[in-house]
Amino acid sequence: MIEIERKFLVHIDLLPDLNSFENRELKQGYLQKKEDCTVRVRISNEIAFLTIKGKSTNLSRLELEYEIPFSEAESMFPMCGDALIEKTRYLIPRNGKTWELDVFKGKLEGLVLAEVELNSETETLELPNWVAKEVSLDHRFFNSSLSQLSAIEAKELISY
Repeated sequence: MIEIERKFLVHIDLLPDLNSFENRELKQGYLQKKEDCTVRVRISNEIAFLTIKGKSTNLSRLELEYEIPFSEAESMFPMCGDALIEKTRYLIPRNGKTWELDVFKGKLEGLVLAEVELNSETETLELPNWVAKEVSLDHRFFNSSLSQLSAIEAKELISY
């Protein structure tokens, strides 16, 4: 399946009350990170997934995702070393789309990113007033890159 996604930094002070939206706790780690392929393990509440993502071309990339047993996902996290991310994801419906707002924890605390999936790269998208800056093509904001930052590097990146 081809994933077409745009990603944005947000104005935290303009966000709606997040308590009114569905949310889930995510923990994810990277088993492999290469220029042309990443392999991720993720736990979302009580469901686990193994995801393979291909190289990005503009806003698009191949994404294959498979549900796996929760216990197997947990056993894979030590293989990820320090390349782990924890965040709360809020699902915000708006104009027929679901915006995924990620509030990061741990070394990435203070970083908030919004993502939205599109049907095509040329699809017109009405941006909410809380969107600050697009970072879709900035590889520093890919989760696989964020997972590899030190706490000091993360603080520098977050000071946007």
